[in-house]
Amino acid sequence: MRDLTELAKKIRIHVLNMTSRGGSSHVGSAFSIADILAVLYGRILKVDPLNPDWHERDRFILSKGHAGAIVYAVLAEMGFFPVEKLLTHYQDGSDLSGHVSHKGIPGVEFSTGSLGHGLGVGVGMAKAAQLKGEQHRVFVLLSDGECDEGSNWEATLFASHHKLDNLVAIVDYNKIQSLASISETVELEPFADKWRSFQWGVREVDGHDQDALLAALGDLPENTGHPTVVIAHTVKGKGVSFMENSVLWHYRCARGEEFEAALAELEEDA
Repeated sequence: MRDLTELAKKIRIHVLNMTSRGGSSHVGSAFSIADILAVLYGRILKVDPLNPDWHERDRFILSKGHAGAIVYAVLAEMGFFPVEKLLTHYQDGSDLSGHVSHKGIPGVEFSTGSLGHGLGVGVGMAKAAQLKGEQHRVFVLLSDGECDEGSNWEATLFASHHKLDNLVAIVDYNKIQSLASISETVELEPFADKWRSFQWGVREVDGHDQDALLAALGDLPENTGHPTVVIAHTVKGKGVSFMENSVLWHYRCARGEEFEAALAELEEDA
């Protein structure tokens, strides 16, 4: 069984290397969800790397597709494809695109990047499973910024109406959008109350506390007959001190001295 702290640090290091090598960005967005993905793939999701199309598998969608590098990283670490393939990320001819893509990549359910689409697709998957009497679950990881999208609230309304308790939304609530803070752009608070008003079960956790994440994600649904949302309070750029809580690292990769300093911090913690 994988050590979750080690897994989270490894996938952060992979992302740092991948984005620097290929010249892509969204490091901060990837680092904020590393602990969530480590817990999901290390303990929670019912998946089989040797049989990625196993029909009874749980489905996972990264709705904030710009952080796709860290999904590739965790899939590689879990054995869905060779770790060496990560070195091709965001380079000419590579199928490891900047925004996560399912094309040719075992373990990726759906290509995302146009914000606001992932939850709607996840709702459709959950409804299909309900109609067929199937037992797998659907997990969708959203950004807080994309909760400005009206399509997400349409999806939440549909999910509760159809009693999709096989659906779990996880919100990466790092409080920073692409160009400014959430509070400056479109304030989401009272965020949890909004979900409750749509008849969802709500859990709030520290998104970097792996024990808290395990507790929140390991006993679902919150309320039978209702979908569940886990609001994970996170830090953008978590793991590298000069990246944390900084808008700068949404559209930037680390190179040169910044790369060496970031790698030293991550390796020290690993």
